[in-house]
Amino acid sequence: MIRLDAVRPATFCDGLSRRDFLHAGALAPLGLTLAGWQRAKAVGAVDSDVNCIMLFLVGGPSQLDTWDPKPNAPVEVRGPFQPIKTSVNGIHISEIFPKMAQHADKYSLLRTVYHTATAVHDTGHQMMQTGRLFTGGVEHPHIGCVLGYLKGGRGELPAHVLLPKPIGRTGGNLPHGHTAGYLGKPYDPFILNADPNAPGFKVPDLLPPEYLSAIRAQRRQKLREAVDGAVAKFEQNAAAQQLDDNFQLAYRLMSSTKAREAFALEKEPEKTRDRYGRTRFGQSCLMARRLIEAGVRFVTVNMFETVFDEVTWDIHGSKPFTDIVQMSKEVAPNFDQAYTALLEDLSDRGLLANTMVVAVGEFGRTPKVNPAGGRDHHPGAWTILMGGGPLQGGRIVGETDEHAFAPKTRPITPAEVAATIYRGLGLDPHKELPGPQNRPIPLVDYNVKPIGELF
Repeated sequence: MIRLDAVRPATFCDGLSRRDFLHAGALAPLGLTLAGWQRAKAVGAVDSDVNCIMLFLVGGPSQLDTWDPKPNAPVEVRGPFQPIKTSVNGIHISEIFPKMAQHADKYSLLRTVYHTATAVHDTGHQMMQTGRLFTGGVEHPHIGCVLGYLKGGRGELPAHVLLPKPIGRTGGNLPHGHTAGYLGKPYDPFILNADPNAPGFKVPDLLPPEYLSAIRAQRRQKLREAVDGAVAKFEQNAAAQQLDDNFQLAYRLMSSTKAREAFALEKEPEKTRDRYGRTRFGQSCLMARRLIEAGVRFVTVNMFETVFDEVTWDIHGSKPFTDIVQMSKEVAPNFDQAYTALLEDLSDRGLLANTMVVAVGEFGRTPKVNPAGGRDHHPGAWTILMGGGPLQGGRIVGETDEHAFAPKTRPITPAEVAATIYRGLGLDPHKELPGPQNRPIPLVDYNVKPIGELF
């Protein structure tokens, strides 16, 4: 947590405050680590000026009921909705997305994404956010964390922000792929951990406390006494000499008004907030736009925190889940409004040209509607949305079979999706990172290439 209330400074021989040093250690959760900044400077990383917003549609949208309708399939397969025309000739999507139909030129439909791992939410979360599967105890880093590791944050802002909360319980008890994994906690995203649609919303980790109770003050004093000895030892270490003007820059970031301004959603006009929708997801998308505009490189927005006891894309039909019809009444309109408002807003502000917007789920749904009026997990084929930045809109990549059960042409793996995002960000998808035991691990496997049809 960033603290802005440092007291009782003790000055190092190089002019830095001991308390400053301790507080600057709190920069790690923001992705504002000195190590990342120094690394980017050392390797001469070039800022491609391309950002990314990843909208994670937790639960797994049904391809048949959303963006890959099959009107000629049997009724138990095609579902209750009809396809509608879009602004791009030849592209049809489900009628439950009327706003998206008007903006089809701003995104492309990748209809043949698939994976062969276990059909549980967690594995899909991992692969779609890292390009890899958690295996052998190795947790791979989120794409946004890799970006922060390689390029650092811009100016006074974190490289990667996750809104509104990380993915929680989804039944698999496995990592969800939203951390920096083997890169280490200093490169984890800054996590909002709050609902931006809640009354009186604020970001407490970026704001000074209103007051300090006597008890908290006592606890702080004990903590200071405990760490002072460790700091004294550090002062004797040669590494302390590296805390030069780079450290001074990092400390200034902690008290940055720009960082606080980026999260100040209340400064948006009421009309704009209404445009995105007064929902947790809608306001998170609006905040994502604010963060990108302020200089954040990568923003992940989780549409849901869990799939249990909430109306989500996880449409099994029976409790504690929802069915196809309820999804169409609550989840789809929420996404339709927020997603198109984000695309339109980015475009109007001249930001879409250098901001990729990627909307992904962890798998698709079984073609046949089950007796409960829902569809079950199916990683054999599903649709994701990609556009903005260098990615072309108005295209369809891949075709599924007559029941949207499997790819008919151009199968796409999660690793290819990751490679495409990396390329769009100006990174070599095969660049090696120092993995566990310092063994080199490429961002994606060497035989995986970006999706050329999008460039």
